Amino acid sequence: QVQLAESGGGLVQAGGSLSLSCAASGIFRTNRMGWFRQAPGKERELVAVINWNSRTTYYADSVKGRFIISRDNAKSTVFLQMNSLKPEDTAVYYCALDVAARGTYDYWGQGTQVTVSS
Repeated sequence: QVQLAESGGGLVQAGGSLSLSCAASGIFRTNRMGWFRQAPGKERELVAVINWNSRTTYYADSVKGRFIISRDNAKSTVFLQMNSLKPEDTAVYYCALDVAARGTYDYWGQGTQVTVSS
């Protein structure tokens, strides 16, 4: 059974930093992995994506230059370093796995809350 487990969320002041981790288990090889977020009353949005060899990344315009996605394939873990956080970054953050790298995310974590105070 494939499971994704996020950690690292919390409360931080505007301008601060947080680092999220997502560990995958139950799968031999992870492919494209992404971070999404959903704020109250808003639709879920894609934040960042990284392919299996870390050569290709994508960032939403709203986080470009502030967030960094990375991964450690030996540990089947993906990270999201969030810097210069803004109150509008407040949301539940989810990691997701796209097994076939076709843009369809097959597995999701349970989410971790990130709250940025002004």
